[in-house]
Amino acid sequence: MPIVNRIADMHGEITAWRRDIHAHPELLYDVHRTAAAVADKLRSFGCDEVATGIGRTGVVAAAPAWSA
Repeated sequence: MPIVNRIADMHGEITAWRRDIHAHPELLYDVHRTAAAVADKLRSFGCDEVATGIGRTGVVAAAPAWSA
C-alpha cells in the first residue's frame, strides 16, 4: 500500500494526537509529556533506537530500512 494511503488511514489517530497535545499544553523546553508521547510512538512504529533527553526534552530515533 502506498505511503499516502497508509497516512490517510491514520487520519483519525493523528487528529487524536493533535487534540491531546493541545489539551495538555507545555511551554518552552518543559515538554516532558509530549516528548514521552513522541518517543512511545516512534517505538511503536518500529524505530529500533530511540534516544530521549537530547537537549533536555529532545527525541532522536533511528528508523530501520524497510522494504517496500
